[in-house]
Amino acid sequence: MPEALIGLGGNVGDVRVTLDRAVAAFCDGAAVRLVARSADYETPPWGVTDQPAFVNLCLKVATDLAPRDLLKRALAVEASLGRDRASGQRWGPRPVDIDILAYDEMVLDEPDLHLPHPRMADRAFVLVPLAEIAPDWIVGGISVADRAARMDAAGVTRLLDRS
Repeated sequence: MPEALIGLGGNVGDVRVTLDRAVAAFCDGAAVRLVARSADYETPPWGVTDQPAFVNLCLKVATDLAPRDLLKRALAVEASLGRDRASGQRWGPRPVDIDILAYDEMVLDEPDLHLPHPRMADRAFVLVPLAEIAPDWIVGGISVADRAARMDAAGVTRLLDRS
């Protein structure tokens, strides 16, 4: 079964509760099975900096879904949790964002789906949580752990478990 890396984040509302709901809806245990989940991290906003901090996490999943179907599932989960991509500001505030970061070793370049995610290697809010669950995953010839170790992760703070 193919494996995929997924990034989730948000900064509107009760973000950690929303992210928990997103993970539960996305990973149904059948078509998408959760393999690993990182801790939650508070991270500074990226792109548009005049907004609240984000909470980010990453997942490793096993899936029967093809990449395009996995994207459709991600967008449906976002919409069910209040995300309106059509009217939202790019890199602006949002209740939830779900990105497919990688899908096995697939390289794909389509208008709305790029694999691996073209900016994942430049974002500490992706690499730090991803290094917890997929340190040996190779992106552009370099492991996630090595990329994370080289990244300036200032402001990326692991949040305490809520249990």
